[in-house]
Amino acid sequence: MPLAFIIGTAGSGKSLFTAAFAEWLKMSKQDVAVVNLDPGALKLPYQPDVDVRNYVDVGNIMEKYGLGPNGALIMAADLIADEIEKLTRDIEEAHADIVLVDTPGQMELFAFRASGPYIVNELTKDTKALIYLFDSVFSINPLNYVSNMFLSAAVYNRFFQPQLHILSKTDLLPKNEVHAISSWSGNPRSLEDAIEMKLEGGKRLFSRNMMQAINKLNLRFMLMPVSSKTNEGMVNINTALERILNEGEQYTT
Repeated sequence: MPLAFIIGTAGSGKSLFTAAFAEWLKMSKQDVAVVNLDPGALKLPYQPDVDVRNYVDVGNIMEKYGLGPNGALIMAADLIADEIEKLTRDIEEAHADIVLVDTPGQMELFAFRASGPYIVNELTKDTKALIYLFDSVFSINPLNYVSNMFLSAAVYNRFFQPQLHILSKTDLLPKNEVHAISSWSGNPRSLEDAIEMKLEGGKRLFSRNMMQAINKLNLRFMLMPVSSKTNEGMVNINTALERILNEGEQYTT
């Protein structure tokens, strides 16, 4: 059963997208399982089929080791790796056609610690992909958009898995602004023009040089606009996932 890891900066809409995409897949007659990998989650917009909180509890870690919330979250992120066999067993017992894995709210706890790539590699041996969320409200500023490009490139460098990119929360922006951000992802010249027009001084220079450095790596960040509220773009993200994870065929066998 293929796995799709949902990843992005805090507030980019990972859990809401996970919930909405899971429901959309179910309505499309797909058998989907949802995994919560955030040990510090207090409330989720979905009912997880597999929940890391059954094995790693942030509250217990704080009490046992005398840690604050941040220290406990860091320790919890590493302790998840010790529970990989149990999590794999739970996923396999779900007997789903596709598994959506909702990663921790603070992306650095998952992407930039040694445990993150280990978890992705060892959590079952099935095919995998990453779905990286660009927060549309944050990304409307070219400086922020380029920063997100850099973070996405860093995530790819950490995991070296097929990676899709979506522009999340598009219902919060006018259509023309969604179109503008999408055009930046497919046309470097369009992004360069926006940088020249909207930024000044060091911000302009830094953003331009960072954009050019990423382009030299031949990394492409084609964004698919998606709304977890209206289900806009779900067809496109599903088609892209099927192409990566199942050679273009539906997940259901």
